[in-house]
Amino acid sequence: MHRALISGIAIAILCSVVGLFLVLRRYSLFGDAIAHSSFGGIALGLLAGVYPLWTAYGVSIVSALIITKIKKKYNISGDASIAVLLSSGIAVGLVIIGLSGGFTIDIFSFLFGSILLVSVDDTVLILALTGIILIVILSLYRQILYSTFNEEQAKVSGIPVEKINYLIIFMAGITVVTSIQLVGVLLISALFVIPNVTAIMYGRGFKQTAIISMSFSVFSVVVGILTSYIFDITPAGTIVLISIGLLGGTMGIKSAGLLSRK
Repeated sequence: MHRALISGIAIAILCSVVGLFLVLRRYSLFGDAIAHSSFGGIALGLLAGVYPLWTAYGVSIVSALIITKIKKKYNISGDASIAVLLSSGIAVGLVIIGLSGGFTIDIFSFLFGSILLVSVDDTVLILALTGIILIVILSLYRQILYSTFNEEQAKVSGIPVEKINYLIIFMAGITVVTSIQLVGVLLISALFVIPNVTAIMYGRGFKQTAIISMSFSVFSVVVGILTSYIFDITPAGTIVLISIGLLGGTMGIKSAGLLSRK
C-alpha cells in the first residue's frame, strides 16, 4: 500500500501537469492513442521475454513522434491521426497476443492496471521519471507555455516551437507508459483529461488551474487506492469514477452559478 500510494501520487501529479498542456493544445485523446500503441509494445515484450514496459516505452515514443510527423507533413487533422494510431496500436497488440497463444494474466494487468502490485524497482523508476519530467517542464516553463497558447507569436519571438512540440510529445509518451501500472491501457486518458477539464471549469489562471488539477488528480488516486483496498475492488475503475464524480460536482456547482471567474 505504501508503494502504491507513493507511486500513485507521483503519477497523478505527472499526468495532470503533462495532460494540461495536451488539453490546452486540443490533444486530449493523445494520451489514449499513445496508451493503445504502447499495448503493442507490451505484447511484443511479453512475446520476446523482455520486461514489457521497456518495449512499451520504445514503441510509445516512436508512435508519438510518428503521429506528430504525419500530422505536420500530410496536413491530417489531429483527431484523425490520433484515431489511426489508436486503432493500429490495438490491432498490432492483438495480432502479437494471438501469435503468443492468447491473453494472459500479465496482459490483463497492463490493460486494467495493477498499482497494488507495484514493486520497489517500479516505484523508484516512477519517482525518477516524474522528477526528471517536472524539472524539464519547470526549466522550459515559459517557452512551453508561450508555444501552447500562441505558437505563431512564439516562433516570431525566437522560441524553437518545433523542438518544444517534440519535447512535449516525448514527455507524453514517457508519462503514458509510466502511468499504465496505475489505471491500465484502457483508462489512461482519464488521468490526462478529467482532472484538467474539471480544473479549467473554475476559470482561473494557468498556475491556479494546474494546482487545482493536481489536487483533484492526487485526491482521486489516493481515495481510489484506499477505497479499492478496503472494499477489494479494482483501483483503476475506482480512481476514474472518483475523478468523474469531481467533474460532475464541479459541473453542478457551475450550473448553480456558484463559480465566479477571478
